[in-house]
Amino acid sequence: MTNTFFSGLVHLGAWFRGEIDGEGSNDEELLRTAEAQNRWFTPDFMRQAMEANGEMLQAPVLRKWVSSYPGLDQPRSPKKVGLVLAGNLPMVGWHDVLSVLIAGHHAVVKCSSEDKVLIPAAIRVLEEALGAEFDGRLAFVQGTLQDVDAVIATGSANTNRYFEYYFRDLPKILRSQRTSVAVLDGSETHSELQALGSDVFRYYGLGCRSVTKLMLPRGFDLDRLFGAWVDWGFVAQNNKYANNYDYHKAVWLLNQEQLLENGFLLMKEDEGWMSPVGTLFYEWYDDLKSVSSKLNESAGQLQCVSTRLPASELAENVPCVSFGQTQNPSPWDYADGVDTLNFLLALSS
Repeated sequence: MTNTFFSGLVHLGAWFRGEIDGEGSNDEELLRTAEAQNRWFTPDFMRQAMEANGEMLQAPVLRKWVSSYPGLDQPRSPKKVGLVLAGNLPMVGWHDVLSVLIAGHHAVVKCSSEDKVLIPAAIRVLEEALGAEFDGRLAFVQGTLQDVDAVIATGSANTNRYFEYYFRDLPKILRSQRTSVAVLDGSETHSELQALGSDVFRYYGLGCRSVTKLMLPRGFDLDRLFGAWVDWGFVAQNNKYANNYDYHKAVWLLNQEQLLENGFLLMKEDEGWMSPVGTLFYEWYDDLKSVSSKLNESAGQLQCVSTRLPASELAENVPCVSFGQTQNPSPWDYADGVDTLNFLLALSS
């Protein structure tokens, strides 16, 4: 990575964080345009997503990340890497774009129809900062990806079956739907439970790093959760979220399910991992060994664990993070545990 490109990324980080007056996360017109395209993308959640991506581009963080890959300094021929991006969260595919550019390849990007504003805006900032050095490094496309040397794609299980076949002859990373879980031990403070609320409600619980299931010690007082999460009641003002809440409440009541609710969240005891929008599953446990076993058995379905407990007590194959941090990954916290930069560097080896 050249010094100019590094400086351009650091400049982009400042743009993401809103440190340039009226730009990036402070650009009200940009946020309005993105929200008009996708009503899940509220201004506050878009700002949070942009600022989280901006933290990845702080100079010390960026240096720490790339220093783990000595191969970045080796000359290599660039490849065309096709990227099929998801659109469930604001800028959810940005890390893949960034990784391709850092690896020195050329990105061929197919944005989700639900997120066609923010990533192109970020790329324009890089183009302006780098000038001729950025020429030919990235192209946005519509329709089917063609004439690429490798693919990174995110989709549903059904979509990935299509990707698996269509890109069968290419090196690829295919990501499917995952979710995240929280494990409590009962000694959590009120502030820790408040932080957990961010893992549950930020981005309306739509991301793979959103907590959709709680593992609770038997006897835990669930009213403590409702008390800690009262400030998240605004999520019910979103019509899409409210419709999900009302629909699942009606269906579950018809099925005579035992529910807990507070007007913006339905909680149901359930062994599943992935609860629908507007709801949260929980499951009681009697000992942590049973929790650890369950987490390890289902590692392929889980992105991370939100907890105050040491990772050594819980999961060997699922990353553990502190309450409130599931949506703030570092750049080396790769989705599905697949090292994207290693994959990209191997393309030219």
